Amino acid sequence: MKILHISGAKGWGGNEQQIIYIVPQLNELNVENIVYGINKSVLEQECNKVNIPFLGVKTRKLNKFSNYKHLAKIIKENKPDIVHLHTSDSLMFFLMSNLIYSFKVKLIFSKKGVGVSGSFLSKLKYNNKRLDSIICVSKMVQDSFGKTLNKETLNKTVVINDSVSLNILNESSKINIRELYNIPKEKFIIGNIANHTNAKDLYTLIDVLAELKHNLNRKDIVFIQVGEFSKKTDRLKQYAIDKKVFKDIVFMDKVKNASSLNTQFDAFLLTSQREGGPTSLLEAMLIGIPTVSTKVGVVSDVIIDGENGFMAEIKDSKSLAEKTARLLDNKELQKQFSEKGKTIIKEQFTARYIAQKTLEEYQKIVAKN
Repeated sequence: MKILHISGAKGWGGNEQQIIYIVPQLNELNVENIVYGINKSVLEQECNKVNIPFLGVKTRKLNKFSNYKHLAKIIKENKPDIVHLHTSDSLMFFLMSNLIYSFKVKLIFSKKGVGVSGSFLSKLKYNNKRLDSIICVSKMVQDSFGKTLNKETLNKTVVINDSVSLNILNESSKINIRELYNIPKEKFIIGNIANHTNAKDLYTLIDVLAELKHNLNRKDIVFIQVGEFSKKTDRLKQYAIDKKVFKDIVFMDKVKNASSLNTQFDAFLLTSQREGGPTSLLEAMLIGIPTVSTKVGVVSDVIIDGENGFMAEIKDSKSLAEKTARLLDNKELQKQFSEKGKTIIKEQFTARYIAQKTLEEYQKIVAKN
């Protein structure tokens, strides 16, 4: 079986990381894979590192006529059984190309994020009869996306979660957080890995810290926030100043292989308001870091509240703070969350396991007339 993966990503995020995690595992399952994407992108660089064949489009933007013609050439030469689309723009790109060249190939689209435009064009695109399957990263994504889909298309959706690579268990960081930021041994370190975007809702992260410090009187906690800075960063820092917790939170910016920092956290806290995954939470749990999270993305699929982690509603900073404090004060609970968290990730969310589930979907689609 041969799969042509298409991505319009120029930057790097969870979608692209999943390609790098899953494709090598699919190769081991005797699936031949080619990635088609943007030249000189981070995705191309990462594909080259792990020997995934990468073909570049003709321009830096997918939806150009020269790329339609080039895709037709790629499909004709490589004869894939399935084209697997990983970004929204790659879906439009394929559909426009197909109008001209009428490809005879099965089509799968991966839906990673929660929410979608309800515009006429969006509904037309996502309900296109050309789609054979839509892989949703979580039940929450499936439910949210389903509001845009008609009954026929909704029946084509399937939930296959994001994965984590067992290789991260062997990673270590040269950064020693306690030494670098002079954090006393008696203080707990709460970690958060999230880029500075609206979806990650880092304002709630700061609210949790303020709740812990001012209302729960916790002076023994430092937050470490790891994530790529953006235009929102200065406002986040000012918000932390206004909440009188700026001295208690470290904004580290983007760190390569950020998951390698997890071993230095006493707990991992996620405050996102929209997520498909998130991979960062799965990675923390795999490493054995007890977690507290909002109910987003795959979280409800992986965490049983009070059993292997804590959950709270979106923006509920008070509950998040109370559960974080309860976790830090209970070593037995920390051990329980760590052990049970590792177990569920290893059983249901490793790259090998998710690659097998993906292959089963591929086989089902290829078998259909």
